[in-house]
Amino acid sequence: MSKRIILTGGHAATTAVATIEEILRRKENWELYWVGAKNALEGKEIPTIDLEIFPKMGVSLHPISAGRLQRKFSIWTIPSILKIPLGFAQAFVVLSKIKPNLILSFGGFVSFPVVFWGRIFGIPVILHEQTAVVGRSNKFSAFLATKIALAREQSINFFPKNKCVITGNPVMTQVAEIKPKREMGDPPAIFVMGGSRGSLMVDGLIEEILPELLKNYSVIHLTGQLGYENALLIKRRLSKDFQARYEVYSRIDPLQIDGVYKRADIVVARAGANTVSEIMVAKIPSILIPIPWTYKDEQTLNAKLAVEFGVAKILPQGMATPSKLFELLEETRKNWKEIIEKVKDKKEPDVYASAKLVDLMEECAK
Repeated sequence: MSKRIILTGGHAATTAVATIEEILRRKENWELYWVGAKNALEGKEIPTIDLEIFPKMGVSLHPISAGRLQRKFSIWTIPSILKIPLGFAQAFVVLSKIKPNLILSFGGFVSFPVVFWGRIFGIPVILHEQTAVVGRSNKFSAFLATKIALAREQSINFFPKNKCVITGNPVMTQVAEIKPKREMGDPPAIFVMGGSRGSLMVDGLIEEILPELLKNYSVIHLTGQLGYENALLIKRRLSKDFQARYEVYSRIDPLQIDGVYKRADIVVARAGANTVSEIMVAKIPSILIPIPWTYKDEQTLNAKLAVEFGVAKILPQGMATPSKLFELLEETRKNWKEIIEKVKDKKEPDVYASAKLVDLMEECAK
């Protein structure tokens, strides 16, 4: 008899994809459902990448409203608060209909109503914490969870220790199988990404130094939806030779991200948990610009893991100027072979994280 598994979360598409890949590899007799937000940004009709990816993998989608308590008052604060009870009602309907044997939550406020009803209905709940600290939703969900899977040992101090299992952060198969490059491209390729929603701040830094960069580099720029049109406009103003060296994307299918990583010689990025895991696994020299206002400064702590691993430098946002970024890029290019040599044989535990997490799911599924 098949088991029904609900996966839920706010911003964990690649982590969920990696976990689903492992489930499919094992040919588990499981029916998979994804309960997540409909839109990627508050107040904007921009579908989440989950809605595009998961159906291709045989996962049934059940979008619900993602109300949340915001740290700063804005025009979306009241509408967001009003969506909280709606999200709870929708989650109740979904769980009543599916009657799952297990819930796996990757955090985010959209997941909390699912975890709440899971506990009420007596369904085993596994939380997965991707960061080096604790996400705000997971902080509250921890009291309702059966088990808590941690990506980083450091975050055990934020949870009930008797519930914790250290699994690592699942990384997609195609990323885990990337071999470190032996030589830089000619010209070297810089992959710029601001996170799942993009970063106008990072875009602005690149815009200022782009003509100078394109003299010696090619640039692959993942802007997110908000910065895409502006980046296209900038590209049109470049000479034809420079246009050929500047690729602009609003989104890249996570199932195809390995192709970009294989081309990239240097990554410039925010320091989300998944980004950090991927650059460590792929062993790509990187410059990380952590978002300074993340909960408990989680992105800085994520970035420090990559620095300790030997693959990254941190550029604090308060010090991030176009000239400083250009300086770090040049420094990374000059030291590129030395960086690769130091990390090429290092073992990154996230390679095995998907297997460990699915082992835990097998153990907990009713």
